[in-house]
Amino acid sequence: MHEIPSDEKTPCKKHLPLAKHLIYHNLKFSINTYKAIALVSFLILMGVQFFLVYNTYKLENEHYYVAEKNTINELYGISIRNDKVFPGGAAILDHYINGNMKELERMYKYDNKKFEALRQKVCDSAFREMRAKNKMDSVMTDIFKKSKVENPLKYSATIQRIDVTFQSNKYISLYNKAIFYPLIDSAIQTSDGILIAGNLQNRNAQNLITPLSVSSPADYSYRITFILYAEPANRRLDILKGMLPTFLLSFFSILSVVYIFYVTFKNWLRQKKLSEMKSDFINSITHEFHTPLAAIIVANKTMQTDKIINSKESLLPLTEVITRQSERLKMLIGQVLDITTMNQVVLDKKEYSLHELLDDLLLDYRLKLTDSNVMLQLIKHAQKDTVELDKFWFTTVLLNIFDNALKYNDKEYKQLTVTTYNDKKNVLINIVDNGIGMTEETQKHIFDKFYRHTNTLNGEVKGLGLGLFYVKQAIDAHNWTIDIQSNAGEGSIFIISINYK
Repeated sequence: MHEIPSDEKTPCKKHLPLAKHLIYHNLKFSINTYKAIALVSFLILMGVQFFLVYNTYKLENEHYYVAEKNTINELYGISIRNDKVFPGGAAILDHYINGNMKELERMYKYDNKKFEALRQKVCDSAFREMRAKNKMDSVMTDIFKKSKVENPLKYSATIQRIDVTFQSNKYISLYNKAIFYPLIDSAIQTSDGILIAGNLQNRNAQNLITPLSVSSPADYSYRITFILYAEPANRRLDILKGMLPTFLLSFFSILSVVYIFYVTFKNWLRQKKLSEMKSDFINSITHEFHTPLAAIIVANKTMQTDKIINSKESLLPLTEVITRQSERLKMLIGQVLDITTMNQVVLDKKEYSLHELLDDLLLDYRLKLTDSNVMLQLIKHAQKDTVELDKFWFTTVLLNIFDNALKYNDKEYKQLTVTTYNDKKNVLINIVDNGIGMTEETQKHIFDKFYRHTNTLNGEVKGLGLGLFYVKQAIDAHNWTIDIQSNAGEGSIFIISINYK
């Protein structure tokens, strides 16, 4: 006796879960690789931009205030011609150094310890009086006026070295900036020498105006090396302001690259997702078409056997199988064709009682259920249930939500509860199930065309990923709203808000 083909019998694709796992793994690897390459490229770009901007800053810093420095150098040289550090500074140094020259010579020749103490006392006294009587403020003010410097300047005048010679140009150190002297005021000793005047703290090659060394070839004389530093009080700010176009260009170039990457990456993901959805759709529709076709072919071959041809009783079940499977195939073809027209839903609205529609719809749905472990319940809390809607599309919405709720349910006893109630503006329908629920990521895409959450229930759920897409299109066409409340493993709640007539 020949076996009558079952409507639910489908070819087994045992390697399909493994293939999907590999595709998912490769997709994840591809995206992570793309992100890693993009991140490395971005860091390289940032490094190159930083290198270029930093070198530009260094170059600007080195050439900053060059013309003004040359002018200040020239005017400073004029103001201290035949003098030291500031006008009147030479007289102070001559008084202390020349006045103690013989004593310094004697101590140097006969008592090094006393010479060490004497030279520090001589220098300390000279430095103290120079600091007390310095005229650098007036000198620099005059220089600023003559050089027409607009920005206020900070300056420092320091003595770096003093040497004496008793004869034959043989110089003996009295003071050297590289040495710390305990008998000289520590407050005025810096790494750049003795601070005679000014308040510039950061002295460097960029703000050095002029180093001067004054000496005499005569016996019993001395030589002195002193330096003037000066720069605008807001030097760094001025440089940064001058580099503002460079900063803006660098910033906008990086911003443009980031934006282009973001748009490209987003479009790439969209295209990749669309490609995968199309591939999944083709695989699904092929599988869905194959099932009724296989049943029709088997039933047709069975009908051609002699035993079946001679038995009308055996032919009837086979023709019913062919009829059902043909209708199923027709429905699948209709769904595929509807994809191209679904974006333009045409509504034929009429006035209905929502409760009467739900009674009829749930009655028909119960009749088609073959699973006796499904409990379908309707609770009517709404006092106002008169609405305007397209009956066909309203039925499509509810049936698709019902089908989805039962397909994605692994419980032994499946529950589906439909509740109506009112608020100030709408009639609301709550559809609650005890299925597998949805993650936040699934909820984001649940209404997308062809989207199917295939990682659940071991890929056993069949379909084209169009049911909830139809739901959203119909809801939008009616100007209704639909919300989802769901957590993975806790079931789902679909809430449809229908505005009053």
